[in-house]
Amino acid sequence: MGRLSGKVALITGAGGGIGREAALLFASEGARVIVSDINLEAAGAAAQDAAALGRSRDGDAMAVHCDVSNRESVGAAVQAAVARYGRLDILYNNAGGSSAADGPVTEAPEAEFWRAITLDLFGTFLCCKLAIPALVRSGGGSVINATSIVALKGLPGHDCYTAAKGGVAALTRSMAVEFAAQHIRVNAVAPGVTLTRRVEQRLATTGGLDGLAAKQLLGLVQPREIAEMALFLASDESRRITGQVLSVDGGASIV
Repeated sequence: MGRLSGKVALITGAGGGIGREAALLFASEGARVIVSDINLEAAGAAAQDAAALGRSRDGDAMAVHCDVSNRESVGAAVQAAVARYGRLDILYNNAGGSSAADGPVTEAPEAEFWRAITLDLFGTFLCCKLAIPALVRSGGGSVINATSIVALKGLPGHDCYTAAKGGVAALTRSMAVEFAAQHIRVNAVAPGVTLTRRVEQRLATTGGLDGLAAKQLLGLVQPREIAEMALFLASDESRRITGQVLSVDGGASIV
């Protein structure tokens, strides 16, 4: 039996990076995974690999297009999950990301603020709004939000992203209280510098690590390690944990 046997999980931004690793891991632990991404081709490739890994443990995966900032798109992804698998038990709000356009509040473009708020905060809000009723109908479940180390400690030059991810952390705590009576636990993962392809490209371009990365006492984080924390929060092993923001940052948030 896998750790997620019989459970159905919707993962946003699962076409690559952390989300793809989570889709592979969840399926290998017996989950039926809805691999959603704004890039349907990437989602399809990830779903194919996830389904292959999950086959021996009754896991499965399907790809859907999903723009987390669009109500109709999110609603269609939730409906696709329920239509295919009959229920929804896990929502992993992984979609999001920072941008090189970010900066201090006095300099960052207002368009970048709204981009970060729309993708990271509103996207999380909208997915919860439309998916939590399906979790309630399933008798409860787990919501996992993606926040960031910037929600836990000051980091200059990222004020738009910090505002959005700080909002996700606060929303996580609020929803944990709101939906506990429906047996839904809501937690968040706060990664440090994680070696996704985008980060690796940035490091190759700059030729070194920024100040935050250098403070990660246990080294840089691999996408799989974030997915492993999400797996714990998705599984029944975390059944008494809610309202928490759990860091996977190599210790950077304590120094």
